[in-house]
Amino acid sequence: MKLEFGLKFKLDLRCGICFLIPFLLSFPIFSESIQERFVPPNGYSRVYYPKESFSTYLQNFPLKPKGSPVLLYNGNQKQNQVHVAVLDFPLLKRDLIQCADAVMKLRAEYFYAKREWNQIRFTISNGMDVPFSRFSKGERVLVKGNKTSWIQTKAKKGIGREVFEEYLQFIYSYAGTISLKSELQKKSIQKLEPGDVWMEAGSPGHVVMVVDKAMGKDGQTIFLLAQSYMPSQEMHILKNGSSLSPWFTLPQGATFPTPEWEFPTAAFYEFRK
Repeated sequence: MKLEFGLKFKLDLRCGICFLIPFLLSFPIFSESIQERFVPPNGYSRVYYPKESFSTYLQNFPLKPKGSPVLLYNGNQKQNQVHVAVLDFPLLKRDLIQCADAVMKLRAEYFYAKREWNQIRFTISNGMDVPFSRFSKGERVLVKGNKTSWIQTKAKKGIGREVFEEYLQFIYSYAGTISLKSELQKKSIQKLEPGDVWMEAGSPGHVVMVVDKAMGKDGQTIFLLAQSYMPSQEMHILKNGSSLSPWFTLPQGATFPTPEWEFPTAAFYEFRK
């Protein structure tokens, strides 16, 4: 068990050519994006955001071909196929990228694509802040039990993909829902936007992320949710039992049931600015 201590962007002019170049270097150009595949139902219109926002990044995230199953890290199919689409980013061949890790990966990939290296930082489960900028200088974290410290090493330096992936693997190994909660702040569901999450911290805990939003003529909000899960598996967009599926409506009761986890409705968060 993982220690609890432990994109192609579619070439869309709205997103801006300069913002898209990093994605074109790393992701397939002709993949269908979330917003292309999932047209809001009749009576609803998609909400659009500033071109360089995290919300726009998620709405334009590439999907694997229609009908793709959710795969586990070992190549097997997930037993409980509760999805309508699979996000197109690779897994490791180890049981590392679970629910919170996938959320952190999306956040980190967003800043990496924008070349905002100093924004890539996460807290691991003992409370230590681990910025990518220190990895890029050749520093690494020495772990001894529950204690951690920075050491200067002869490890590869720079902001290249190899160093970035090494950084992410460290975060996957020593962060989780408990540490992720420190990166977030409570938010009203009435202000829901792509990039927000429902989360219960624990071992195990779970987190799902809003990846798209549409509004009805009378102000009704609907949204798409994505998750990874245990064991490590591809991130996928969830279906539900409503007539609007895969679009969810704002929960009205004290709890919010999703296909594999029921959250307290109030357990809703956004990343700290």
